[in-house]
Amino acid sequence: MASVPFLTLAATACTPSTEAEQPWIVDRFDDIKVIRYEVPAFEELPLEQKELIYYLQEAAKCGRDILFDQNCAINLPVRRTLETIYLNYAGDRETAEWKALEKYLKKVWFANGIHHHYSNDKFKPEFSEEYLLSVIEQVGDAKFGELNEWREAVCRAIFDPTLYPTKLNQKAGDDLLLTSSSNYYAGVTQAEAEAFYAKMAAADKGNPQPVSYGLNSQLTKNDKGEIVERTWYAEGMYGEAIKQIVYWLEKAETVAVEPQKQTIRHLIDYYKTGDLKLFDAYNISWVADTESHVDFVNGFIEDYGDALGRKASWESIVNFKDTEACHRTEVISANAQWFEDHSPINPVYRKPEVKGVSAKVITVAMLGGDCFPATPIGINLPNADWIRRDYGSKSVTIDNITYAYDKAAQGNGFTEEFVLREEDRQRMKEFGKLADDLHTDLHECLGHGSGRLKEGVSPTALGSYSSTLEETRADLFGLYYIGDEKMVELGLVPSFEVAKAAYADYIMNGMMTQLSRIEPGKDVEESHMRNRKLIAEWCYEQGKAENVIEWVVENDKRYIVVNDFEKLRELFGKMLWEIQRIKSEGDFEAGKAMVEKYAVKVDPALHEEVLARYKALNIEPYGGFVNPEYELVKEGDQVVDVKISYPANYTEQMLHYAKNYSFLPNKN
Repeated sequence: MASVPFLTLAATACTPSTEAEQPWIVDRFDDIKVIRYEVPAFEELPLEQKELIYYLQEAAKCGRDILFDQNCAINLPVRRTLETIYLNYAGDRETAEWKALEKYLKKVWFANGIHHHYSNDKFKPEFSEEYLLSVIEQVGDAKFGELNEWREAVCRAIFDPTLYPTKLNQKAGDDLLLTSSSNYYAGVTQAEAEAFYAKMAAADKGNPQPVSYGLNSQLTKNDKGEIVERTWYAEGMYGEAIKQIVYWLEKAETVAVEPQKQTIRHLIDYYKTGDLKLFDAYNISWVADTESHVDFVNGFIEDYGDALGRKASWESIVNFKDTEACHRTEVISANAQWFEDHSPINPVYRKPEVKGVSAKVITVAMLGGDCFPATPIGINLPNADWIRRDYGSKSVTIDNITYAYDKAAQGNGFTEEFVLREEDRQRMKEFGKLADDLHTDLHECLGHGSGRLKEGVSPTALGSYSSTLEETRADLFGLYYIGDEKMVELGLVPSFEVAKAAYADYIMNGMMTQLSRIEPGKDVEESHMRNRKLIAEWCYEQGKAENVIEWVVENDKRYIVVNDFEKLRELFGKMLWEIQRIKSEGDFEAGKAMVEKYAVKVDPALHEEVLARYKALNIEPYGGFVNPEYELVKEGDQVVDVKISYPANYTEQMLHYAKNYSFLPNKN
């Protein structure tokens, strides 16, 4: 259950940098800024931990092609065609159309495909099909090899607006599978897929440890028209890439120590067999290991990209513990039972015993798959409810990533443009980073792990609304508790002023500024954006009689202002009660009604205004990263060190990955 920042990249407060510091933004294009992050204290790690990180980060890069293909079946041919052009075109690279083609390729790299990483809409090329074909002709067929067979399909994918229009459609009433372009289902209707997995679930009914059916497979039809799964494992679909991942995991196993060695072995066995019970064994072993300094996530994890919430995208993060920064997460973890016992939800849905909650602040060493180039700032895993219930969960907040975001946001004028009151701007400046970090800690460490399902309720009962409602639940938990006196008592915040900074920014983002991430005329589709809008709009309506939240117009500009922070906190608690009830009881209709009423539709006039104000500031609403590079240092066959370097060229890194970590065929 990965989280994204609730403070926008543009709004994040930061401390001034000095001229001696290296630049943080390495590229800017379209609505994207690409940032470099550093890995503090890597050089001070013991050699065996450095070597472990090296092998794990190699495994993290080997699954890149998997995500491209999962996002859309045409993505690999498109990417490789454009990369071949970029590497071999000898014509004029200063024309407007070449610059547009180059920008399109950068967007494909960033989004891991032809659809925007956040809105899910297909990119609109700013160059013509005639130009693309002329460039291909100049390069020559010999350079393209088997890609020549894909030329027509690639052109249609790029230029036909009716083909692959959206990666993920969540519009109520549509067949969500036939209208989504992701590659999790092939020729299977929503009704067929739901019936297929309902039959599996029925056979597993009563099992206290249910299998996550469908997590690691494509659902399709065989030659006889029968619905079948193509499992993602070493000898199955995506096998060429998975074998490379396994190769590096086996290297990592040789330098790991127990219990992490056994955790890696479980993951290898799972990749070799595709057996989801072995994936459960890996998760149980992983969540129990709270002592290893180096840690990682690798596999088919999050299901946000599947309209039915079953299929998981491939991702990886390699990290190590930020020992000094872990104090706040250790305090939160140690008091997990108190937070659960005092949660503003129906007591019957509280956990009587919170098990195995651990949290830490980490330093990321490598991002891969669905965590790259854009990445969450916090993670809470595993996702299986029964593992969380019986064995607990692990949560992380990624400190060097939030620090890099802060640096990139310095001096961009956002708060002056969108925050009306000086007292709110001052609170955000003073407490914004702390508020953001604590909200992420509470969201990931306790929010996702809180509450329990009513006996007999399926974890998939909320269907296509499950991701939005789960993120809503976790966000509300964090928002409610960041303003609790317990946070002052524990020494985590100095006063309620931190909550005020968080609340003002959250409501502004949910109701207004996050609209900068949506194209005109579009609904809100991404689950985290829906969750923020749902909370903000619901609280605005519920508090309207007492003017808790107010729209203010000044100098022909609209601003959203929180007038009563204490009452707003009460509304967060009231909403959390209902969202937890919906999840615990599997109340699909109530969940659907809330999301459709508050989280989807956009006021076109407000949207137009937000876009214009963003454009005037020249702020890119999205940010992502280039990774560091690692090199083994050997004396003979002996590894004596691992060196780290920080490339500052986004295009060079993407081309390097394409050359050295591209293992899948064009058609999978």
